[in-house]
Amino acid sequence: MTVPPDDRVFRREMAMAYRSGWHFIDLVTAIPHRGDSLMVTLFGEPIVVVREEDEDVRAYRCLRRPRGAPQPVRCAVRYDMIFVNLDKRDHRLVEPQTITATPRSA
Repeated sequence: MTVPPDDRVFRREMAMAYRSGWHFIDLVTAIPHRGDSLMVTLFGEPIVVVREEDEDVRAYRCLRRPRGAPQPVRCAVRYDMIFVNLDKRDHRLVEPQTITATPRSA
């Protein structure tokens, strides 16, 4: 893969990835077929990257607890590179805050 050095979109996405907690794992060609997987350790946490049956690439955090189900991790493929984000704040569902106020004219 050759990327021209003046590709602004590529540079912007790479800068955003490094700033936001996204980490490069490997190239997509490391898991070419359905059912292939790749095991990596990132900051002491075992991560499994899998090419699912629907050809999507997904990542899971392996738990060390007995019978612990793997937890999904945010995974993105950009320019044929696999990135994961281990920031747990990104994995929580956030409900919008409801702000109640009484107008002064009421």
